[in-house]
Amino acid sequence: MAQVRGQLNSGLRIQTAADNAAYWSISTTMRSDAKAVSAVQDALGLGAAKVETAYAAMDAVTGILSEFKARLVTAREPGVDKGKLQKELDQLKQQILSIVDSASFSGQNWLRTNVSDIYDSDLNRTSVASSFSRDARNGVSLNTADFFLRDSSLFNSTGGGILQADTRDLRTVGGIRFVTSVDVDGYTTNSNYNNRAGQAGEFVFHFTGPLSFSNAGDKITFDVIVDKDSSSQGLSLPLHAGKTTSVTVDRTTVDTVLGATANGVISDYTQYAAVLDHAVKQAGAGATVKTYRHPYEPYAPIINQIGFMTQQNSGLDGSYVEVANLVVSTSSGGGAGLVENSDFGERGSEMTLTFEQFEVYKDVVVSFNFSVNGEAPSTHSFDRNQVNALLGKDTGKIETVDEMVTVLQSLITRPNTIIQNNGSGGILIKSDPAVDRKSGAGTFIGFTNIDVNIEPIARRNFLDVDIAANPQSVDSYLHYIEVVLQRTIDGAAALGSLLSRIDMQTTFAQTLMATIDKGVGRLVDADMNETSTRLKALQSQEQLGIQALQIANSDAQNILQLFR
Repeated sequence: MAQVRGQLNSGLRIQTAADNAAYWSISTTMRSDAKAVSAVQDALGLGAAKVETAYAAMDAVTGILSEFKARLVTAREPGVDKGKLQKELDQLKQQILSIVDSASFSGQNWLRTNVSDIYDSDLNRTSVASSFSRDARNGVSLNTADFFLRDSSLFNSTGGGILQADTRDLRTVGGIRFVTSVDVDGYTTNSNYNNRAGQAGEFVFHFTGPLSFSNAGDKITFDVIVDKDSSSQGLSLPLHAGKTTSVTVDRTTVDTVLGATANGVISDYTQYAAVLDHAVKQAGAGATVKTYRHPYEPYAPIINQIGFMTQQNSGLDGSYVEVANLVVSTSSGGGAGLVENSDFGERGSEMTLTFEQFEVYKDVVVSFNFSVNGEAPSTHSFDRNQVNALLGKDTGKIETVDEMVTVLQSLITRPNTIIQNNGSGGILIKSDPAVDRKSGAGTFIGFTNIDVNIEPIARRNFLDVDIAANPQSVDSYLHYIEVVLQRTIDGAAALGSLLSRIDMQTTFAQTLMATIDKGVGRLVDADMNETSTRLKALQSQEQLGIQALQIANSDAQNILQLFR
């Protein structure tokens, strides 16, 4: 009855290990775990407060940056007083600084940080407690939700915050790409390609006519030589001498092209080019004669300029054109500027990269495509770990031409491709001329789809934006603000995602504690109705026993009295 009365007082069926060792052990452990989960729930509340503070500040900064962007758009309008607008921009800067400095909770500020290397994910990681777990293999563990301060830090003590210049500018990536535009802050835009295409053999002369074929026997004769090999391209011997064709221009040729009314007279450079082109193609020389226009609008014609160019249809590998053995016999005297001349085409399957040392930072991946002569491009990429493994370093730095050659050779494994130090600060990349003899138009080598995963990056400090001092940089400032605005929005989104996770984990922790309490209760709690009924039964038995003993004791005394 004392045991039942204890169960009724405590509400527990199993109070000590002696009552049921297995159930007592389980319930004691689970009660301990429930206290740990409760502590985690408290930690989640603290974490949520930190994240909510950072998110509120990031959201406010996003709005101010949008206002900042709008002022820069206004600054592009003609006649706007940029000095007055700069005063507004300065006030917006101060407001952002005020928000950043206020975004602190429990001594932690995720918008103004003090990280030695903000780009290192091991150093810029912070965390909040998320859950408590137990399993047979690892025992107990406290799990955390990680957040990288790189996503939220607007100002970092060692630089690299969202509103500070990003020091991870890889610039030309060792010469693979080139800079396409520069402003007051240095490098601003890099190309995503770098290639070289071959050019057909071509030379130019200037028309000095008019030219007349009025006498019988007037003519111009010459040989056209096309597509011979160049001794300067490192080709294996023997070198092909090219294809030679004899060409004649006379009155019949002139009148055929210009009409009988021309009477054998060539008046201007366009007529001369047409006559020569007809004669060359009629002879099957494998060349063309053309005129030129300026390369940019309004694409005006270049007066009196005529060019000979190989068509590269001779079936040979070279790209060459030559006018040789020129003989001129005309009524006007001279060939109107045509003289013996020649030109080798450019071999497009080789290029030189101008090396510039750089560092591949942690979490940075460089990728590019490489192709030669119209082949399907191959895709390559490298990161800091690959660079360190190849060069035996731990800094990620590529500091010399030979180191860059080593990296490129490890990536580009196309057969018969030569990658080497050119001895003058550059890197020569080419298809082996002993195998690839082709030259001129149609030959090609280069890098395309060059990408650095962290770009675009901010290359200036937000607080240094000054349209009054640098009115020519308004467009560049706009591009910069767009970059940092998007990064700030991304940071706010990351904080929002973390806050959502914390809220879900808090709800789960509450549910988990209720479930643990219920489960423990099933193991050790007493059934109060049953225990109460049993206690009453035991009390009744006790009373009946006492009464029976009292009756028996009374009768015994009576019998004993008779004996006396």
